[in-house]
Amino acid sequence: MSILVIEDDLKTGDYLKKGLRESGYAVDLARTGTDGLHMALEQPYDLVVLDVMLPGLDGWQIMTALRAKRDLPVIFLTARDHLNDRIRGLELGADDYLVKPFSFTELLLRIRTLLRRGVVREEEFFQIADLHLDVLRRKVTRLGITINLTNKEFQLLHLLVKRQGEALSRTQIASQVWDMNFDSDTNVVDVAIKRLRAKVDLPFEKKLIHTVRSIGYQFGEQP
Repeated sequence: MSILVIEDDLKTGDYLKKGLRESGYAVDLARTGTDGLHMALEQPYDLVVLDVMLPGLDGWQIMTALRAKRDLPVIFLTARDHLNDRIRGLELGADDYLVKPFSFTELLLRIRTLLRRGVVREEEFFQIADLHLDVLRRKVTRLGITINLTNKEFQLLHLLVKRQGEALSRTQIASQVWDMNFDSDTNVVDVAIKRLRAKVDLPFEKKLIHTVRSIGYQFGEQP
C-alpha cells in the first residue's frame, strides 16, 4: 500500500514518513501543495494524508482538484480545529479529519480502517418531500422550520431516511440504532418512533413516517 503525505512542516513530515514506513507502507512526502497535487494526480497512491495550510495550493484547493479527477481515500491532518473547518473538509470530499496535535496510533488506525473498507461515502444531504436532513451538521428542517432532535432520534431518522421506501422491521431498527438484539417484550423502537413522529410528523400536514402492519416502519411520501 502506498501513501502520499502532503505536509510542509519539516518535523511533522519526516515523523509521518518514518512512522508510516516502519508500519509497512510505501510513503512519499510532498512539502508544497503544488507538488502534492501533481503527485496525487500522477501516481497511483492508495491514500493521501493532507494538511490544510500549505505553500502554493492549500489543502482545500487540493481536495477540490483531487475529487474532480480521482476518488481515493483522503485524511485531513491539520491544526485547524474549528467545527466549520471540519465540516468544510468533509463536504469537499475528505474521508476523515484529524486535528493536530495527534496520536500516531490513532492516525494509523484510521488509515488502516480506510484502506480496509475502501472509499465508501454516504450521502450528506437528503431531501424527502418538505423535509431536509443535513448529516454533517446534524440539522433537520421541514418547510424551513428547524426540528430539534436528540442524538438517538437523529440516528433513527437518518436510518429511516437512508432506507426510504423500505419497510424496516423493529429488529433491523434496534440493531442499527441501538446496537442491540431485539427483544419482543421491549417496546423501545415503538416509543422512539412515537417521539420522533411528535416532532417530525404531527406538526405538519404531510405524514412521512408510516406503520407497516406486522413488519415495522417505513419512511417516505405515500399517495
